[in-house]
Amino acid sequence: MADDYSLLGFETRAIHAGQTPDPRTGAVIVPIYQTSTYAQDGVGGTREGDYEYSRTANPTRTALEVALAALEGARHGLAYASGMAASDVLLRATLRPGDHLVLGNDAYGGTFRLIDKVLSLWGVEHTVADLGDIAEVRAAIRPETKLIWCESPTNPMLGIADIAALAEVAHGAGARLVVDNTFATPYLQNPLSLGADVVLHSTTKYLGGHSDVVGGAILTNEDELREQLFYLRNAAGAVPGPFDAWLTLRGIKTLALRMERHSDNAELIARMLLKHPKVERVYYPGLPEHPGHEVASKQMRRFGGMISFTHVDGEQAALDVASKTKLFILAESLGGIESLIEHPGRMTHASTVGSTLQVPDNLLRLSVGIEDGSDLVADLAAALG
Repeated sequence: MADDYSLLGFETRAIHAGQTPDPRTGAVIVPIYQTSTYAQDGVGGTREGDYEYSRTANPTRTALEVALAALEGARHGLAYASGMAASDVLLRATLRPGDHLVLGNDAYGGTFRLIDKVLSLWGVEHTVADLGDIAEVRAAIRPETKLIWCESPTNPMLGIADIAALAEVAHGAGARLVVDNTFATPYLQNPLSLGADVVLHSTTKYLGGHSDVVGGAILTNEDELREQLFYLRNAAGAVPGPFDAWLTLRGIKTLALRMERHSDNAELIARMLLKHPKVERVYYPGLPEHPGHEVASKQMRRFGGMISFTHVDGEQAALDVASKTKLFILAESLGGIESLIEHPGRMTHASTVGSTLQVPDNLLRLSVGIEDGSDLVADLAAALG
């Protein structure tokens, strides 16, 4: 269904794909189908194929899936209860005991925990590699490798991987490339067009955009994989409720506008941090100094709203900054309209302590919101002292 919208601009797709006025009432907003079951036209006579029980399918969720597929340029979209639920279903649909995957050395802590602590009990092995180093990725691949799991930009170090190059490596090894596109969003980057096989999102973040809903999504052009993902989601029950789907639909309508403002504000803050004497290093792909800047410029529209930086005076000084900001709220998650600050080593990435994915203890991560940019710069500068 995404092909129906393929010639339209991004902003138009975000508002119209899967969201035509209700044929019965003319309502211009997709209704919240708050129902668990559906009347059948005789035994087995389900309407539109899948509408028999809302774990299997729900019209509000269907609208969201059509919209998400249109934004990523995919044939198929599937929504899940959370980003981690989407990750879990994808891993179990594509891997079997004895299989192997390559994981980035700067992966999200929750993804690492799922693969290292949960999937390993199922007999799946992984190797950590710097996905920005193609030679290292090639060396990490085994005959049993079925997936390369990529984030770009990464969480929390804002590393950049060349998605097209990784796709070539993966396909040469008979593996799939999965790209977690949560940080970039479909507005800034479309991994399927660069050769990726699967795109994953935590829709909790920028797609929802208002810190009021939890969800996840998988996008792919593979028909068989879509059927496997659909079956496993239904069997395991990892589905979002209709109100969650509706909130996410509402959020994506303004995604383009929000991402422009997130990027504007992040660029202001990155330039301030780069000059601040208390800042050791700034991680933001929009800076020419960033080692992945050239690749990011090639595959991204802009550079997003996420920044990380390290404090010259160590962990306690970083913790002090996190406690002093007024507009930047000390909280986990990201991608909302409000600005957040967190200490990854003790918060989102605590599960990586002692592993090769452990992050610096003086690192702070910012999710830059859409407030007045000068106010955000002043708030952070005051907290740094």
